[in-house]
Amino acid sequence: MTEFFRIERPTFDPASGGAVFGYRLNDLAFTEKLVLPTGASESAAASPAFEKLLGLTAIVLGVSYFKLRAPFAIQAPDIALNAAERAFVIDVYENGMGEFYARNALTRFGKLELAAPHDPEEHKPAPDLPNRTLLPIGGGKDSLVSVDLLTHTGQPFTPFAVNPKGPILTSVEAIGTPPLYVTRTLDPEMIRLGQETGYYNGHVPSTAINSMIASLCALLFGYDQIVLSNERSASEGNVMFDGRETNHQYSKSLGFELLTADTLANATGGALKYFSLLRPYSEARIASLFTKEQKFDAVFSSCNRNFRLDGNDGPLWCGECPKCHFVFLIFAPFMAKDRMLRIFGRNLLDDPANEQSFRELAGLTGQKPWECVGEILEAAACFYTLTRHADWHEDAVVRAIKTDLFAQYGEEKLQRAMAECLTDSHDHHIPPALAAKVAAYAV
Repeated sequence: MTEFFRIERPTFDPASGGAVFGYRLNDLAFTEKLVLPTGASESAAASPAFEKLLGLTAIVLGVSYFKLRAPFAIQAPDIALNAAERAFVIDVYENGMGEFYARNALTRFGKLELAAPHDPEEHKPAPDLPNRTLLPIGGGKDSLVSVDLLTHTGQPFTPFAVNPKGPILTSVEAIGTPPLYVTRTLDPEMIRLGQETGYYNGHVPSTAINSMIASLCALLFGYDQIVLSNERSASEGNVMFDGRETNHQYSKSLGFELLTADTLANATGGALKYFSLLRPYSEARIASLFTKEQKFDAVFSSCNRNFRLDGNDGPLWCGECPKCHFVFLIFAPFMAKDRMLRIFGRNLLDDPANEQSFRELAGLTGQKPWECVGEILEAAACFYTLTRHADWHEDAVVRAIKTDLFAQYGEEKLQRAMAECLTDSHDHHIPPALAAKVAAYAV
């Protein structure tokens, strides 16, 4: 039997806020559910734009079930797609799943077949959306820098999250603006099978998933833009596999952002915008901006390992994973040492056990970790700054790697790299008026 993955027609009930998504993987059936806030306009829920976005959302959410067997045939018999939407779907299932394929040694690039009816209509009627921003909050430094930028530029926004927990909840409480939350319930049978022999498991493009869910809320509750907090280094990949660069952060990359922006705009007649407010910035530049505000110090976390169910049942930072190490490294050049130690609980640069992890981040050994960390040269440049920094130059890890760092890169290259980290890029598509206001504040 030829294996296949089929995406059924989704349904949405505006009265309850419930959306139901059905999938079939060979002889297996799965159901996923979303619960959106109630009170959505029935006319918005019945609009062609919402119907289009609901279908695209069903397809993107499907990656969680597709990955169990990763068949070559994908079917969406009840969801019509135009040529651009087909390209978007294939990109999600190819490049969006690139890490999953690489880590499971599956060759799928250029080999997937998508069967779906053709939608001849290129543009949908434009709904009337107010000038408001839906801002996904991840609980880490990046979205909180976006909060600060939007606040100081006078742009009204609503915090948004899917299945909020831990640092998301504590961060939103500190923001002080009423949020919009969505509950997502995965089929428990999919989760169970993912642990069994004969089925695959691994990374899925969560930013793509959450962005599509956000698009449904934007139409139903009246937001004309979804503002992401993805930095420019998210576009750097991890390894080459099956003839392509694979990127843990592909769905945060500029290329995918542009593709998603076009898809959402075309589905809504140009009414819905989608862009990252932090795209001009390196991770180091974002860290420098974070230091402007202290009210989030005790509530935020970028540590995936310790993403707690609530904010009070353990440390926000494990101090052991590559993500903790990278965030500590990029904060160190810009933040007072006593403030750093209050946030992280200890000095991660003065523990010899962390040396191997920091070497990987700086490109001195191994590959770039499969984590949401910045560019290798950026990490090396931050280390270079620390070798000359009164607060950090005597710490164990800094002393241990200094000689190899200088030998591999040279001081001139590291100096130039640090300067580039602090120079804003023009490669973004933030609306010009907002970009000018942000640039004026972020000097």
